[in-house]
Amino acid sequence: MTGGPAEVRCLLMRGGTSKGAYFLADDLPRDPAARDDLLLRIMGSPDPRQIDGLGGAHPLTSKVAVVSVPDDPDVDVEYLFLQVGVDTAEVSDRQNCGNLLAGVGPFAVERGLVAAGDGRTSVRIRMVNTGDLATASFPTPGGRVDYTGPARISGVPGTAAPVVIEFARGGSPLLPTGRARDVVAGTEVTCVDNGMPTVLIPAGALDVTGYESPRELEENTGLRERVERIRLEAGPLMGLGDVRGTTVPKLSLLAPPAQDGAVTTRTFIPHRCHTSIGVLGAAGVAAGLRVPGGVADGIARLPPDGDRLRIEHPSGFLDIEAVVGTGADGAPAALRTAVVRTARKIFDGAVFPRPEQTARPSEPSPQGAADDSPSR
Repeated sequence: MTGGPAEVRCLLMRGGTSKGAYFLADDLPRDPAARDDLLLRIMGSPDPRQIDGLGGAHPLTSKVAVVSVPDDPDVDVEYLFLQVGVDTAEVSDRQNCGNLLAGVGPFAVERGLVAAGDGRTSVRIRMVNTGDLATASFPTPGGRVDYTGPARISGVPGTAAPVVIEFARGGSPLLPTGRARDVVAGTEVTCVDNGMPTVLIPAGALDVTGYESPRELEENTGLRERVERIRLEAGPLMGLGDVRGTTVPKLSLLAPPAQDGAVTTRTFIPHRCHTSIGVLGAAGVAAGLRVPGGVADGIARLPPDGDRLRIEHPSGFLDIEAVVGTGADGAPAALRTAVVRTARKIFDGAVFPRPEQTARPSEPSPQGAADDSPSR
């Protein structure tokens, strides 16, 4: 049986420090199960190399954005983020992605969903995964998206046009447990949700410095087991239920800044260590740094004035503006969050999904030989 479309219109784009396939909702099956099966075949999953699809063999390059036009006149487009498993046949909608969000506005203009202004265009976006709102602004000289520009973000070579993303205040409490500190799996943490459920953990509490490379942290089996115990116990406390089959909450290890930033981070997403940091993960860290009595006290170095915080990560830094005040209930609340990202169109065309009858994990080469080994 080889059902399903022979080809699907697709735009591959780098958004922030991630890369993903962008689709119009109308170009995908309406049934979620059929849609997810199609996306697995498009991305080449399950296979650790994703050799037969668009995926890049890493969670940061195995992402999908589905964009549609809502009925709500106060919103221009809706954005559903889907995380596609690499070596597992899983498609999850349990989280947002602030990096792919940087490409949603340009994609909406490219597909004619939003008319471009002459000079600059702002697109109001509802993030379907959580219901939160964001506005993305980017250059459109002559009514066309211009991806070139002077903005530089760590983790991406070269420069590109700045995409300014301002997040509307969300409806979820900043502190899901109602406390600035919790003891989870024997470790003091701060649980925050500023667009992404995130657990902040002092690196020293896990017997690491927080300056190790992602590979070193991933190879530390004892650390990964402790981090996963914290995640599984934090999930229900944060109102997320059983998180064994999900990618949230994320976990960020905190250490004093190594350069001129506010803090150094190492973020698990949730089992791989991020080579930089996600936008919404950084939003959670930034807000968490400003929560009085949180675990960042004595670790972070906050600037004496201004809203901007520099979050250091393995490949550089991310600058984010975060304002935390008091909500109507007297609890800490994120009043404003804004960040500058970049995006770039890589290709626009049709992708040909793997046929259904071949949708199975790849088998190892004989004697473990690599596919590109020279013949003898």
